[in-house]
Amino acid sequence: MNFRELLSQKVELSRDQLEQLTRHYDLLQRWNPIINLTRIENLADAVNLHYCESILLARDLPQGPLSIADVGSGAGFPGIPIAIVRPKCDVTLIESHKRKAVFLREVARGIPNLRVIDTRAEDVSGQFDWVVARAVSPADVLRLPLASNYAILMSEPDLAKLPRPVSVTKYPWGNNRVLAMFHVEHDRIDQTSG
Repeated sequence: MNFRELLSQKVELSRDQLEQLTRHYDLLQRWNPIINLTRIENLADAVNLHYCESILLARDLPQGPLSIADVGSGAGFPGIPIAIVRPKCDVTLIESHKRKAVFLREVARGIPNLRVIDTRAEDVSGQFDWVVARAVSPADVLRLPLASNYAILMSEPDLAKLPRPVSVTKYPWGNNRVLAMFHVEHDRIDQTSG
């Protein structure tokens, strides 16, 4: 079974969405040996942990057009699948590693609601409706004053070290995987994180 077949069995997607996600996966397979974008190379794990988690996150965000920042985007998760399945949302991938940002720009061609910023998230100005992240320290992400709403894919044990989330959704893949959503008043978190 190939990527397209496996992904289409897991989530319902349009033909165009499936083509765009397949293009991303194909580029990821070509670039990964060169710049080490991900350690997950097994097809089933890639579909579940990269794509399905990202798509479910996209569907858990509020409806309507949103501005979304994906902090530490790396290989483009969760931001690229979000941009593909939520075309009315403007998604900004923030990645400080220049080589990874080059990869992200290559993937972003042909996805009009996607842009890439190759700098540290701390140096990004502007406000977004939501910040999304995975494979980045959740506490560090919550300190960023880029938004008041955060959706972070993480392992459940990491929740104990964070402010109380607004909601937690358990995902069926991986070891205790959850989507935690937070609303943060930045002046308060800065005072408590000393």
